[in-house]
Amino acid sequence: MEKAINLRGLATISYWADDLKAAKKWYTKILGVEPYFERPDPENPAYIEFRIGDYQHELGIIDRKFAPPMPAQPGGEIAYWHVDNIEETLKSLIAHGATAYGPITEYGVGFVTASVIDPFGNILGIMYNKHYVEILKNYNT
Repeated sequence: MEKAINLRGLATISYWADDLKAAKKWYTKILGVEPYFERPDPENPAYIEFRIGDYQHELGIIDRKFAPPMPAQPGGEIAYWHVDNIEETLKSLIAHGATAYGPITEYGVGFVTASVIDPFGNILGIMYNKHYVEILKNYNT
């Protein structure tokens, strides 16, 4: 048997935006943190990166002019970020200008998802995942 590929965790989730300054402002507001990395500089960003969550995952936002070819409509993979309260988080995202995309859907006890389209055309998935909570609890002990 071949050796398995060892996917160890998300390194960076990349989103795209035509207006990086507006994306920086929006994501800073909803995440509650400033980006820790900006290139080439804060006044002329082509790439900004936030470290967020329990494991300090990277959320990068890249000037859309550097994007690979993509369909005109949102689609493809959806990365789901764990949240403690999916209903409140969904309401807050929509109140901040996101558009509902995937409705709140329960896939069994402790597995609930929803998604929005951010103001820049990216799908932002949110999820309550009981396994995430269990792993986090074990990780912190």
